[in-house]
Amino acid sequence: MTGMKAILAAIWRRALMGGVLALVLALMPLPAQAQAYMDEAGLERAFALLKNAPDELNAEIVAQQIWYYWLHPNDPELAAAMIEVLAVRAGGDYRRAITLCDAVIARWPDYAEGWNQRATLYYIISDLQSSLADVEEVLAREPRHFGALSGAVAIYLQLNDRAAALQMAIRGLAVHPFLSDRRYFPELLQRGVEI
Repeated sequence: MTGMKAILAAIWRRALMGGVLALVLALMPLPAQAQAYMDEAGLERAFALLKNAPDELNAEIVAQQIWYYWLHPNDPELAAAMIEVLAVRAGGDYRRAITLCDAVIARWPDYAEGWNQRATLYYIISDLQSSLADVEEVLAREPRHFGALSGAVAIYLQLNDRAAALQMAIRGLAVHPFLSDRRYFPELLQRGVEI
């Protein structure tokens, strides 16, 4: 919860500086316990705010709220499993973290973030094909998952498939207009380029 406190503090600091978007976000409810994995209504509001963020700072504040929704499911058992995945990953035991993700995916196959964490772990150990397969699973469950879209950009660039990477970057920028993947594509840096 320490991370959430930092996010809320950043939101309030920005709101005090006049950021209306941040103030609206600060008034959003935290994830409710009624939904299967997360507060879908809150997530929808956050995505709408992200898409219309006026600047990079506001976009990052909203993006962190979305990550909070994704990484903190309402199901207590799933939440405990994800805490363990993240702790083992942070400790550098990537193979064990993959095994834990396997268990999460087997038990909660519709939970997109379980697939995303495993995709990230496969990427870390340079198993790009497995990572890409899991990215596809993430996007089948949450097409707006800008983290998975960004991961796909990195994978396709490593596979020297610039066209596929560009398509993923365009999809990601349609969701998160300040996604850093834009920097890899000079044609997306030009003013007036429609995403």
